Amino acid sequence: MRIPKGWVRVLSREIIENLLSKEQVELKAPREQVVNLLEELVIEELTVEDTLNKEVREMLKKYEGEIEKGQLDYRRLFEMTKQKLVKERNIIL
Repeated sequence: MRIPKGWVRVLSREIIENLLSKEQVELKAPREQVVNLLEELVIEELTVEDTLNKEVREMLKKYEGEIEKGQLDYRRLFEMTKQKLVKERNIIL
């Protein structure tokens, strides 16, 4: 996640307040409930890349020996694997 998790609630509240002040949305649920839902959605979206990175690290563990011997470049292999998964899963980062 590129922004501190603590900021997500503040940003979510600001987004809702901004949309309401411009009369671009009409809430059909209590404001706090909408802020909570938006906060969850934003956190989920921000952690997609973190989750993907963790998965790639797990996948590359089976190549630790070759990487340690210098036969494989970990950074290059990591990026290639990550890009392949992004493409396969149609992930937007």
